[in-house]
Amino acid sequence: MKRLFLTCAIMLAAMPVFSKVNTPASDQRVTYVGRTLASDGEVSFDWSSTCVKISFKGDYLAVRASDSGKDYFNVWIDREMSSDADKVVCLKSADSVLVLFDAKADGYKKGKSHSLILQKRTEAQQGRATLHEFISDGELLQAAPVKERLIEFVGDSYTCGYGIENSVSRNRYTPETQNTSKTYCALLARYFDADFITVSHSGQGISRNYDDSDKAARWYMPDRYTCTFDMARNPKWTPGDVKPDITMIYLGQNDFSTERMPMRDPFKNNYKRLIREIKEYYGEDHPIICVSTKVDKLLFDFVRECVEECGYRNVYYDGMFQAVHLDNDAELGADWHPNWKAHIKLAYALIPYFSTVTGWEMQPSKAVE
Repeated sequence: MKRLFLTCAIMLAAMPVFSKVNTPASDQRVTYVGRTLASDGEVSFDWSSTCVKISFKGDYLAVRASDSGKDYFNVWIDREMSSDADKVVCLKSADSVLVLFDAKADGYKKGKSHSLILQKRTEAQQGRATLHEFISDGELLQAAPVKERLIEFVGDSYTCGYGIENSVSRNRYTPETQNTSKTYCALLARYFDADFITVSHSGQGISRNYDDSDKAARWYMPDRYTCTFDMARNPKWTPGDVKPDITMIYLGQNDFSTERMPMRDPFKNNYKRLIREIKEYYGEDHPIICVSTKVDKLLFDFVRECVEECGYRNVYYDGMFQAVHLDNDAELGADWHPNWKAHIKLAYALIPYFSTVTGWEMQPSKAVE
């Protein structure tokens, strides 16, 4: 009997601390915000800011996932998204297991229900993520839905948060310093208590990308906009039941990069095509705000003419070249891109215009954060 008891004790000690529950990533209780593709229980995406909302009862949650490159993700536990995440995790190989929540290690009481948000903070050039399954010690619960307000941003490196966490303009970009949750998009969305989607790619323009020296790479944002994945021409994107309330286009700076400018007609034709694509997705009444950067007054004229000539209603234009003046010493991040302080200025400049177009009330005492 003593030998039998000892054997049983050893077997019990070797057993897992909890029984694992494996749930396919495409489970209907999980909420995705952004462009994704579900297949065979898995969910893939590459656009920056794509986020996953998960709720569960238990003390442990992990995700088994793969990445075509090396991506970083923000994680918030039991709270809304903010500029600073509770943790940052890195996905850089095939079939990895990332621990997103461990009650003991993260300092939470055991036996509670929890909600979690996982957000891709790096852009598609860093990789495409595929979530295979969630691993927990209890059943998943129904996650929070997409918020009542949803904003879509179409843009370039500013919208991607390129180098936003780097405080020295002379430093070169590294993926670790990219963070979509600190961009003007995220700040503006949080101000209006909205979720947001970004369709953005660093260096992209309307008819001319940054430098545009590689003829084979002359694929512009109006081309990318119709795609499910940023880095692949197919499959094409088909909107689901959840559609944004408004779309903002923040493009044009790369068209005027390296002391050159685009030809007027190709620029205007492509810009109007982008407006048409957005309207075809979301309907004639869908509002679009077209914003020119502060780089060149001619860009403002181009954008204004596109809006006036596009033939659609509920399309508006705005110019940032006079509204925002950045401190080149304190407000530039990697490769002379705006850092978080500069993005706060951009958000404050855009909030009144969004309020006018959408009817969403401004709250004078509320700060962007």
